[in-house]
Amino acid sequence: MNTRRDFRGNRSALFDEIEDGGIRASSSYSSHEIDEHENERAMDGLQDRVLMLKRLTGDIHEEVEGHNRMLDRMGNDMDSSRGILSGTMDKFKTVFETKSSRRMFTLVASFVVGFLVIYYLTR
Repeated sequence: MNTRRDFRGNRSALFDEIEDGGIRASSSYSSHEIDEHENERAMDGLQDRVLMLKRLTGDIHEEVEGHNRMLDRMGNDMDSSRGILSGTMDKFKTVFETKSSRRMFTLVASFVVGFLVIYYLTR
């Protein structure tokens, strides 16, 4: 029976600070200190989120810069290929203008036959 009384005594000591569904602030902590502690904890959580967002935006920035460099190189390559192609077309024009129509026909026909032969060989 003595142990039962000790248990009831410990139980009442455990639940002394609970009052009407809430915890009563003990004398060692004031309401202001509890609020400050919660604010600091919330600020730490926000700081972690801000750091994560900074890392994420830094990664996005690096990715965008890489894509911009790649697009610049691709544009330069397209410009150079356009120059080469226009030079080739100018040479074809001079060849077709100076040669007779019969030679032009044989040249075009040989290109078509060559293309068909290569096509059937690769199939």
